[in-house]
Amino acid sequence: MNATQKSFSRAMIGWTTGRVNSVVGFLVGMLLALAFILSIQPAGAKPPPGSFADLAAGLLPTVVNISTTQVVNQGQERGPDIPQAPPGSPFGDMFRDFFDRNQQGAPRRATSLGSGFIIDPSGLVVTNNHVIDGADEITVTLSDDTQLNAELLGRDPKTDLALLRVDTDRELPFVPWGDSTGARVGDWVVAIGNPFGLGGTVTAGIISARQRDIRQGPYDSFLQTDASINRGNSGGPMFNIDGEVIGVNTAIFSPTGGSVGVGFAIPSSIAARVIDQLRDFGQTRRGWLGVRIQSVTDEIAESIGLAGIARGALVSSVAEAGPAEEGGIAAGDVILTFDGKPVASMRDLPRIVAETDIGKSVPVEVWRNERVFSVGVKIGQLEEEVPVLASASPKGKAIKPAEATIDEIGITVTAITDQMRSQFTLPDDLHGVVITGVEADSAASKKSLRPGDVIVEVSQEEVRAPGQIAEKIRAARDADRSSVLLKINRNGDRRFVAVRIKDS
Repeated sequence: MNATQKSFSRAMIGWTTGRVNSVVGFLVGMLLALAFILSIQPAGAKPPPGSFADLAAGLLPTVVNISTTQVVNQGQERGPDIPQAPPGSPFGDMFRDFFDRNQQGAPRRATSLGSGFIIDPSGLVVTNNHVIDGADEITVTLSDDTQLNAELLGRDPKTDLALLRVDTDRELPFVPWGDSTGARVGDWVVAIGNPFGLGGTVTAGIISARQRDIRQGPYDSFLQTDASINRGNSGGPMFNIDGEVIGVNTAIFSPTGGSVGVGFAIPSSIAARVIDQLRDFGQTRRGWLGVRIQSVTDEIAESIGLAGIARGALVSSVAEAGPAEEGGIAAGDVILTFDGKPVASMRDLPRIVAETDIGKSVPVEVWRNERVFSVGVKIGQLEEEVPVLASASPKGKAIKPAEATIDEIGITVTAITDQMRSQFTLPDDLHGVVITGVEADSAASKKSLRPGDVIVEVSQEEVRAPGQIAEKIRAARDADRSSVLLKINRNGDRRFVAVRIKDS
């Protein structure tokens, strides 16, 4: 090889090496970029689907349309504007007979439409209670337009769920329940239903929020979604992208009556348990604690020395011989955790208790006398919701009548006498101090206290005389408390009220 050839060869080797290095560098750069993208993507996150077509095709046959018929008796009164035949007309009797038949109590058949979904191949169908409420006939229409009469197996108005059964000689396509507790804000969801009676309609969106309380019932904890939900979608399923039911579409927020991107679904963590009980027992079987509770406000938290932010559920009264009383829970306790689950607010407790197995012994942490106590409670069964009051205070010796004005909170009080019992219709076994006057714009008036209310406790200690109230308010002020906790009896209903102390 001569000098020229050697020089060319070296040049070719250098060029080839440079090209290889460039390619390698490019590939390394791409791998680093991919690694960076994966590093910022949350663990468990799934990429957005390119299409919902395959998912919808598999799920549409499991969703049904539900129509109901109800016979409605019209009022017996005649309508206000009944045409009259001309005077002397021979058709006068015919007019009267016609409107007597059609205006006086003639029944009519009202219909409504909703959605549902099949959870068992034998023909079990889930829907909303409000879809079938009051229905005389329920018809389920399958995706192939087959119409079947449905039997109501059970319903639960408190969660707005109902379970139907249809008789069929073939196995029906069905869908499984998913785990709504694992659903996160931002996850894709698909809603299928019967909006405006149009039949199987698929919409998609994301979970916008979790644990929404829209004041529809005592166990509200809705999933919120922007997937279009309209009239007729009620009772239909909300699916995750794995094709599992994680919610039952139930309600919308809409000033116009149409979808504005704010819909609500009952999470499967609640719905599956209720439906299982309706299938097995025909009714729900909920846990019962036997307490009446109220919210812990910032003022109440400060007045009882509860460290940190206001949290928990304040027990205002305890049912006599109920699970709570037998377990050692008392009025004035703040329930912080129940069966290991934190009670962030008052509305959390009813749902947690209701979902607890009947007969189960559970640990409960309560705040009492500025300390955390642990008690054990055996859960009972909730039979019916009735007002539950604490047992009456024991009778004591007579208190000498006295009256006092408590300027610190703006009330006038007096001991309970026969005259006070008669004036305010107070029962004989009620003891405490009765409010006879409330100063306008005072701290007491801002808490809606009024004459006739009976103060039975101050700072969680029983009072029988006006002087005791003044003493305990002074003690609260000396302890640098800005409010004092009163327990008020009003017409047999007992509640705790934190009242701000004046000039504190």
